[in-house]
Amino acid sequence: MARILPVPSFDCVVFGATGDLTMRKLLPSLYGRFRDRQFGTDSRIIGAARSLLSTSEYRQRAEAALRAHLPAAELEPEVIGAFLALIEYRPVGADDSRGWEALVALLEERSGQVRVFYLATSPDLYGAVCARLAGIGAINARSRVVLEKPLGHDLASARAINEAVGVVVPEAQTFRIDHYLGKETVQNLLALRFANPIFERLWNADVIDHVQITVAETVGVETRGGYYDRAGALRDMVQNHMLQLLCLLAMESPLSLDADAVRDEKLKVLRALRPLSPREAQAVVVRGQYGAGAVEGQPVPGYLENLAAFPGTEREGWGPSTTETFVALKAQVDSWRWAGVPFYLRTGKRLPRKVSEIVVQFRMPPFSLFPPEAQAREPNRLLIRLQPEEGMRLEVMTKEPGPGGLRLRPTSLDISFEKTFGQRFPDAYERLLMDVVRGNPTLFMRRDEVEAAWAWVQPLLEAQADRPETPRPYAAGSWGPTAAIALIERDGRTWHE
Repeated sequence: MARILPVPSFDCVVFGATGDLTMRKLLPSLYGRFRDRQFGTDSRIIGAARSLLSTSEYRQRAEAALRAHLPAAELEPEVIGAFLALIEYRPVGADDSRGWEALVALLEERSGQVRVFYLATSPDLYGAVCARLAGIGAINARSRVVLEKPLGHDLASARAINEAVGVVVPEAQTFRIDHYLGKETVQNLLALRFANPIFERLWNADVIDHVQITVAETVGVETRGGYYDRAGALRDMVQNHMLQLLCLLAMESPLSLDADAVRDEKLKVLRALRPLSPREAQAVVVRGQYGAGAVEGQPVPGYLENLAAFPGTEREGWGPSTTETFVALKAQVDSWRWAGVPFYLRTGKRLPRKVSEIVVQFRMPPFSLFPPEAQAREPNRLLIRLQPEEGMRLEVMTKEPGPGGLRLRPTSLDISFEKTFGQRFPDAYERLLMDVVRGNPTLFMRRDEVEAAWAWVQPLLEAQADRPETPRPYAAGSWGPTAAIALIERDGRTWHE
């Protein structure tokens, strides 16, 4: 059983406290850490939002959220009661003066606490909220400010947000969160590579043929249609989650696990990504949009029907949406380690299975001593599963048991974290929230890292804007448009499914 290290007592102020992220992720994650006794009753969770609610009414909403989003086995009545007692609520206008005096009075009751300000709001409010916090004297040496993704919608807006926040909050106290970096398997990438010489010595262009990163979702845009239609898959997933995974796969060994040492190496990968001009982007980027189909045996509407079903997302007079719900692309890292090794990325909604997976495919041997009838020629692959069922699988060739000659077949060496370690793994937000309280920024993005990721994606956005094309259609329940298959098969490779 992993040792649970208590964190200092804290006040966690969540702006956007009535929103979906808070109810679905933040409150259940804080409850999980409280249930495991990582923090105690001397900490407080303070909700702040526009809604005119009392603390009692907000606690009722919080309890409903816990019951809706946590397994019944984790809902212990006594623990729930003690957790809800930590919660306070204050109506606060994020971009006006309403409610700030009441909030500062509440904070001053315990002025020596670590203060975590979690901005689960629209990114255009980050600068205004931080300016207000500085204006009421809430930012001190024990304060941390957490910024949710997406940080802006392009390079210019990301820089503007970073600038506005940076005027009042020191970089060392700014935590740009990407929950993928809190996943157990993602962190295990560091252990896999740098604690196991067997892999690190093979981790280069001499041995690896190519890398695939897939983040597939079965859901559609659901109630996020208004946000999603302005963002699309490229901004929502590629610029942050997927490039972060690529960085951890491709980075050189840091000198230590110090936060800046790790982030320096990730930054080098982002800067080594081969730039794509708008013209080149047309050849190596495939955009798609799902239509009606069936997912997991259930008929589902297409993206345009999804948009029309929710208030505030109608596009009357705009014409059909050209927002992509699927992206596949080919990236190259121009470094000695990775020269000539393509990284294929794909992500989309309404795909057949919910899966986040990395496939590292090794090169085939140049010569085989086995006769053709003895073997199914399959390359060795390392599969790293982020969700569901976090784990790793190494596909190797072995002899098929029995008499009658030598026959080879692919066999898997499988590591399931749940089966191996036999315990509940904290949600990514649980780990990251406790790292914020400790003041450990290792798993968070630094300003220059965010801007470097946007700088690489920017030409892809410009290509899309300069030559607006309707995304290629694909049926819900399929693996995306056929052009995504052609993208990888042109190179003599195929997607792992």
